[in-house]
Amino acid sequence: MVEHNQVRSGGPPEPPQAVNLPNSITLIRIFSIPLLIWILSSARFSSHNGEKELLASALFIAASMTDGIDGYLARKRGQITTMGILLDPLADKLLIAAAFVTLVQLNPSLVPAWVAVVVIGREFLVSGLRSIAASEGFTIEASDLGKFKMVIQIVSVVAVILDHRWKVWPVYSYYVFPIHWIAYLAIWFMVFVSLVSAIDYFVAFWSKIDRRVVKRQRRAFILSRRRKPVPVPPQADRDVATTT
Repeated sequence: MVEHNQVRSGGPPEPPQAVNLPNSITLIRIFSIPLLIWILSSARFSSHNGEKELLASALFIAASMTDGIDGYLARKRGQITTMGILLDPLADKLLIAAAFVTLVQLNPSLVPAWVAVVVIGREFLVSGLRSIAASEGFTIEASDLGKFKMVIQIVSVVAVILDHRWKVWPVYSYYVFPIHWIAYLAIWFMVFVSLVSAIDYFVAFWSKIDRRVVKRQRRAFILSRRRKPVPVPPQADRDVATTT
């Protein structure tokens, strides 16, 4: 028993698992995307009592909340892996893209096709800039504006889904919750914030890549000045060498 414990304590450390708890939560978010599309597109759930809208809204909110949970657990437990770094932003973009593409069909009066194009195009732009930045050896951190944009997207998606069944939601007595106007304003505000955050990412990328290019040019200029020219033998010495 003692020898067994010594082997366990003195043995090589176990390699980190690729599919740990944070990565499992990220995978759950990815697997919830086809379920969300099915709920909103299928006739299996009725909109008469709001069953479809309430179920889809709850699923989307739960999936969006996992975005912060998996990152928090990965940092706290020291389980940041290459798989998680790859899947986490991919899951976010797939969830948002799938939601807005489905909303174009579900509620086109509030989400026309060009809104989905702007939202998805912005995600592709930011992903491209981050990929180029990574290849150049630097990173573009997520800004507060980008995080705020994510919150606005969650509010707008949920409001548009609920607007499919209720334009106003009775709260108490004569008080109502104006779902339609909240959805309308949230969509336009979300488009504005998405464009502004895309410009913010582009400016941050351009400033870093510009400084990096200037440093490269300066380093190349310094190295070129440090190179010493190869001495050329005099003409007379070359003539003697050829005659001998």
